[in-house]
Amino acid sequence: MKRADSASRRAMQWITSQGGMVRSKDAVASGIYSRTLSQLLKQGKLEQPSRGFYRIASRASIANPDLVTVAIRIPSGVICLISALSFHKLTTQIPHKVYVAIPEGARSPKLDHPPLAIHRYRGRAFSEGVQTHLIDGIQVRIYSPEKTLADCFKFRNKIGLDIVLEALKRYRSWKKFNMQALTKFAKICRVEKQMQPYLEAIA
Repeated sequence: MKRADSASRRAMQWITSQGGMVRSKDAVASGIYSRTLSQLLKQGKLEQPSRGFYRIASRASIANPDLVTVAIRIPSGVICLISALSFHKLTTQIPHKVYVAIPEGARSPKLDHPPLAIHRYRGRAFSEGVQTHLIDGIQVRIYSPEKTLADCFKFRNKIGLDIVLEALKRYRSWKKFNMQALTKFAKICRVEKQMQPYLEAIA
């Protein structure tokens, strides 16, 4: 019994040191037994917000559980389009899927939850404009507001031009409005001609 208590204590200490949320395979790789995780789960000390990872139950509710789940399960992905607009408060839309970009040629990820909208980006369109935000102790990769706007123009036929224009209007009201960055990402995403009339209208 004492050995089990010691194992549980070490497990909780390690999970805490990792930000309070871990993948089960990382925990096992660190020397924590699966049965220890299961025991902590039964005791209510851990919770399992999604299959494949554990979280300390006493922590405050996760602000963006779906984004955190995607960041852990798809570490190479980047939150994009409507999900990125929502994170940056550039839309009134509530995304019912997590929009995530992955490199062209990468294997499609499979998650039980949350539902995903996968978009494949190539070259600089994937690698440029990535910001890392700390959400509930987890590093989440999200495209910058300017990169997101350029992406939304590129996929305007899929997400709707009205959503794109609303986002651009909201962005224009920011004090940190950055026309140079918008132009840069418009070129990278090859939508400079499509965006230019709208940028001139708000300049």
